[in-house]
Amino acid sequence: MSTVITGASGHLGRLVVEQLLDIGTPPEQIVATGRDVGKLADLAQRGVTVRRADFADPATLDEAFAGAETMLLVSTTTVGQRFENARNAIDAAARAGVTRIVYTSLVNASTARMTLADEHRRTEDYLRASGSAFVILRNGWYLENYTDLLPMITQYRALPGSAQDGLVSAAARRDLAAAAAAVLTQDGHLGATYELGGAPFTLTELAATFSDVLGIPITYQDMPVADYTGTLTGAGLPPEMAAAVADADAGLARGELYTDSDDLEKLIGRPAITALDAVREAVAAGKSR
Repeated sequence: MSTVITGASGHLGRLVVEQLLDIGTPPEQIVATGRDVGKLADLAQRGVTVRRADFADPATLDEAFAGAETMLLVSTTTVGQRFENARNAIDAAARAGVTRIVYTSLVNASTARMTLADEHRRTEDYLRASGSAFVILRNGWYLENYTDLLPMITQYRALPGSAQDGLVSAAARRDLAAAAAAVLTQDGHLGATYELGGAPFTLTELAATFSDVLGIPITYQDMPVADYTGTLTGAGLPPEMAAAVADADAGLARGELYTDSDDLEKLIGRPAITALDAVREAVAAGKSR
């Protein structure tokens, strides 16, 4: 029986496939799905089964999930459509006979008031009511959400945001992928909801980390949510995504992206990557280009 990884053409799903292969999962037992199978061609060459799956087109899902026992349901990035997409996938998994669904949710999804949490909360509720065996991975904010801003941070010598002095328990995608791979390949997780986050920091502290690694002064520039939305839009984010990211920063200020859980380190069996680690890697990668 195989394991389906949805969103394998995206960052997190791809890393989960790589993790599964690294820990010895036979490639023929992995089904990597995505809307653009061309991005998965190299995985097919390594023996992984590649299938097209578009959550907005349920007709593609029955074939994509056929024969699978387990599914990793990676939340989509389309603002306002996440719940409908996830519902389509959960229903299709039931039709295909999938017996276990692992869902990547958001840290503190049951209590957070930010816009992003609502669709995750609704998906969790739908999954619990579906009758499928499940595991919920409430992923914290990605460290890459900050390190990907390195060119802008370096240019303007500032880290913008609306987080005030809130703590964020951000984690690296590859750590979250390792946690997902562990849950997919180990027993004893059914019915669990894990809060996954790394060592917490404020954005003022993160700006100081960028300063130390870059060797230039970087300051955290806090601004109203509306102004931050405009900044993100000006940087090229689609308006709906910019609004969601700025709203998440407001949630960060309220403590909604903080967790003191050690679930992540327990699942991956080692310390999680820190903000300092992530910034050093991003700076080194930038210099090597």
